[in-house]
Formats: sequence, C-alpha cells, structure tokens
Amino acid sequence: MKKALLVIDVQNGMFQEGNVVFKGERMLQNLKDLIVQARSTKTPIFYIQHNAPAGKPLEYGTKGWEIHPEITPKNQDVIIQKATPDSFYNTSLDEELKKQGIDHLVIAGIQTEACVDTTCRRAFSMEYKVTLVSDTHSTWDSQDITAQQIINHHNEVLRWFAAVYPSKDITFDS
Repeated sequence: MKKALLVIDVQNGMFQEGNVVFKGERMLQNLKDLIVQARSTKTPIFYIQHNAPAGKPLEYGTKGWEIHPEITPKNQDVIIQKATPDSFYNTSLDEELKKQGIDHLVIAGIQTEACVDTTCRRAFSMEYKVTLVSDTHSTWDSQDITAQQIINHHNEVLRWFAAVYPSKDITFDS
C-alpha cells in the first residue's frame, strides 16, 4: 500500500488570537513531526485548503486562508482547494491520489467533527485505507460539549472507517 499524509485545513484562521483551535500548539507540533517523517521517507503530502466566503476566518486570499507557516508546503507537495467539509467533493484530490498510486491516507487536521470526519468517511467509502491520527486533529468547544469530548468521541466513532493511532505510532514506509 502506498501512503500519503493528508493535512486538512491547518490554516492561519484556525489560530486566531482569542479563538485558537483546542490544543493547537500540541497539534501543530505533532503535525510537524509527521511531516518531517513523511518527507524523510518521500511519502507524498497533500494539503487541503478551505476556501471560505467573504468575512469568514478562512476567506479565500486572506492571511487567515494561508496555510499555517509552521507547516509550509514544499514544491513537491500537492495543495487541493475545497469549499465544503468533504476534501473529495468538487476537488481534484481523488485524481491526484490515483496519479501517484496512493491507496492509504493518513489523515490529520481541523475541524474534527466537520472536515476531518467527512473526509475520513468519504475516503473509506471510496475504498481508500484510512488512518486517523488521534492526537493530530482538533476543534473548538461547542455549546454542549468540550473540544476534548468531541475529539474523543470522533476517535471512537471513526474506528468504523479508519485505523486510529496517536502520532507516535504512525510510520511511513521508506
């Protein structure tokens, strides 16, 4: 199986002062470690970048829309633009993955209950092998439950669609 690392919506707008994604610094550090490991094994990295409408934190073309500077893509990385929680819907993601013969996605990013959840389920339905990095996706508290509860819940529920492992247990084949 050929793996790729899929980094979903880790954009500046998710780290706004006063509204930083839950445990954002820890998530970024885990993600940086995964990216270093992926690069060292020549594992392809796909960045998914959300294009939000005017006035939203991820408004296309704004500073908030830019991929977080701590995980800046390199020339060999693929950047996919999307406008819905589904990284495959109306994007070139599936085509780009197939071009490189990738059949196993290691998924990390933001927002747990929206784009991460939807992309995990869709990838599974499209017959990709999916691994969700349990400590490298995040969200915010909702009105009813905490961000940590949302993350824990999705790590359990998404086991139907993905193998779920912490970042320290993720390996990329060289």
